[in-house]
Amino acid sequence: VTIQQSQSQFQSQVMKFYIILLLGFLTAVAAEQGTAGKQQDVNALLWKIYQPLHRNRLKKLTCGFSPISSTSIYTDEGVAAKKIVDEFNCENLLEQKKYFSLFNPKHREETLMLFELFMSCKTWDPCIRNNAAYFRERINENVFVYALYVTVIHHPLGDGVVLPPLYEVTPHMFTNREIIDRAYSAKMTQNPGKFQMNFTGTWKNPEQRVAYFGEDIGINVHHVSWHMDYPFWWKDNYGYHLDRKGELFFWAHHQMTVRYDAERLSNNLNPVHEIYWNKPIDEGFAPHTTYKYGGEFPSRPDNVDIADVDGVAKVREVMAWERRIRDAIANGYVTGRDGKQFSILHDRGIDMLGNIIEQSEYSPDRAYYGGLHNMAHIIIGRQGDPKGKFDQLPSVMEHFETATRDPAFFQVHKYINNMFKELKDKLPPYTREDMMWNGIELEDISVDGNLLTYFEDFEFSLKNALDDSVSVSDVDIMAVVKRINHKEFSYMLRILSKRNEEVDATVRIFMCPRRDNNKILYSLESGRWGCIEMDKFWKKLYPGGNILHRHSNDSTVTVPDVPSFS
Repeated sequence: VTIQQSQSQFQSQVMKFYIILLLGFLTAVAAEQGTAGKQQDVNALLWKIYQPLHRNRLKKLTCGFSPISSTSIYTDEGVAAKKIVDEFNCENLLEQKKYFSLFNPKHREETLMLFELFMSCKTWDPCIRNNAAYFRERINENVFVYALYVTVIHHPLGDGVVLPPLYEVTPHMFTNREIIDRAYSAKMTQNPGKFQMNFTGTWKNPEQRVAYFGEDIGINVHHVSWHMDYPFWWKDNYGYHLDRKGELFFWAHHQMTVRYDAERLSNNLNPVHEIYWNKPIDEGFAPHTTYKYGGEFPSRPDNVDIADVDGVAKVREVMAWERRIRDAIANGYVTGRDGKQFSILHDRGIDMLGNIIEQSEYSPDRAYYGGLHNMAHIIIGRQGDPKGKFDQLPSVMEHFETATRDPAFFQVHKYINNMFKELKDKLPPYTREDMMWNGIELEDISVDGNLLTYFEDFEFSLKNALDDSVSVSDVDIMAVVKRINHKEFSYMLRILSKRNEEVDATVRIFMCPRRDNNKILYSLESGRWGCIEMDKFWKKLYPGGNILHRHSNDSTVTVPDVPSFS
């Protein structure tokens, strides 16, 4: 009997174990299917955004769903949903097939209405999915794209979803007009094709030597993605605090600017100089791109005096903001709306400075310190038609995905960079104790492989740039563009630990320019500001000798291109 009971207990335990395993397996499968379903929804919602939905399951929701029929699906009892529905019913929202710019306050307000609706959703299905299908067919297409992207990035329900590359969702923002024209011809004649896209300008323009960097679709996507990860309009009531947002604003744009300077030095050009409000913009720019609807991106000739933009901004107002920011740096503190002073002469001071320069919602006084960064983009971008006489559309500087195409972008950020350097130079220098790690010695560092860059062809689909027709089906049409890449290499670091226990180490690797454009060696003080972060990683160090190998493919400051979703 005892043996039988033991067998019965054993069988019962085994059965429970199998049940637990089965439940665990089913839970994992359900989670995987949930993410896969979300991914399919996102791909379908972003496919051919200027055309009606293709996918039947989502298409049914465009008419069979009401955002305000049941408010229990929202955390705010439908407040955000009612607000945007009321605005839509009153025809106050931006129409479809019109241009959109996040720098336009009205456009941004409408975008945040949709974003706030999505963020108030308790579930993906039915809340986010159904609302996305419903509003995709009703509001401006680019408002929808931006709101959906930032929702997937910031809403916990978006975890695991891979957003398709923006250059395939809105190809017009990344592709020259000539290539779009050839793509239309190829579709109409049903001839698949691959079209080589050249950079704007000619070799008569010295800036053409580095157009491959500013016009690279990777740097374009990096820039807009950073501003989606850390949007200037973010408020903590959206769910959480964006830690060190102002500091990261500085670091991301500083790294882009010093990398641009390094490319210029490699092409026998001087480092980019900062913009001055009382001097002409010496470099013009012709983007050779068009909006999907509305017309072309405006151009700017060389040597344009910076003028007020009628109805938008005055140069003297921006200069007043600059003086207030420089006064804050000189005095070592910023002032809040209530008059309270906040010191910036410490390791978190740069975070506060970044917030006031960008006009983040985290700025202690947005009215007093203004919006230097955003307004600089707008003013420089409008210099082709500052009086509004020709009713031109927003320039490339007024879109995060196109701004780096204009050389003036880097002049603006060199100007902003130098403000950050003013604060950096006021901080007390690091002491020997700050810089040394007792018992840890870097004995040697070497590189295995040649540090060699080269250009290679990169292809991306243009299907989403072209309208559908019942009589004309899609064919494979690709844009081909030259992009800079590098041969693979690896680092080898030999580190001696004289400590008796294992320790966690942070390794940061930088590459710095050695000579200026006149081949004169940089001093450590002048050259350090141009250093490019190549990698950052964590390793355990054990007592005695440690040899660390790190491959270039493992760098934490680079990511692979997102796979095509065409």
